[in-house]
Amino acid sequence: MKHVGERKTIVARYLIETPHTDENCQRLVEEVYAIGFLHNFEWGCDSGVHSGWAIIEAESEAEARMAVPPLVRASARVVKLNKYGIEQIQALHETAREI
Repeated sequence: MKHVGERKTIVARYLIETPHTDENCQRLVEEVYAIGFLHNFEWGCDSGVHSGWAIIEAESEAEARMAVPPLVRASARVVKLNKYGIEQIQALHETAREI
């Protein structure tokens, strides 16, 4: 519940990708479970793609990165996601052409 005078926190959505090896796969999944984010991740390991993906909400990229265990935190990719309307996409591409 928001109180009078309380600042509104802006939350963004981030895609997290956690590449890892066959050797550290089980340990990574156990660590993701231990920090409480296992339900957020989906895994490609059974297909031979040792990576996990999650979309989470966070206030910053640094906060989103904390959902990744230290084992692979440095190699994880954290991408802020945006939704665009058609007008925004057209403006974005026109700006890029001007540069």
